[in-house]
Amino acid sequence: MEKKIINTPDAPEPIGPYNQAILAGNMLFISGQVAINPKNNTVEARDIFEEAHQVMHNLRAVLHAAGLDFKNVVKTTIFLTDMAFFTSVNEVYGKYFTGEFPARETVAVKALPKNVNVEISMIALQS
Repeated sequence: MEKKIINTPDAPEPIGPYNQAILAGNMLFISGQVAINPKNNTVEARDIFEEAHQVMHNLRAVLHAAGLDFKNVVKTTIFLTDMAFFTSVNEVYGKYFTGEFPARETVAVKALPKNVNVEISMIALQS
């Protein structure tokens, strides 16, 4: 199976030894994205809503770099530092999908990189 690295300047650069995404066959595996603004490499979000929107913008940029969009997403994982954010993140997350939603789990974690409150990873399929 052929493997292709996907990286775009429209999403934050990885902050460790990984890539933004890997296309393996027809499956795109997107690394967890946090609320880093790729234009200046900083977290500017002032609340959980802004964080979630920035995360979804970053994920959209990676999807687009692979020639895909949210319709291609089949699985997501959401990491939250506090389950109290669940409803707010759901509200933002739901705005980026039309029609069928992907499979998903949401996990509470102790901490996330850059002291953010939400991180989301995705798996998408090429049609």
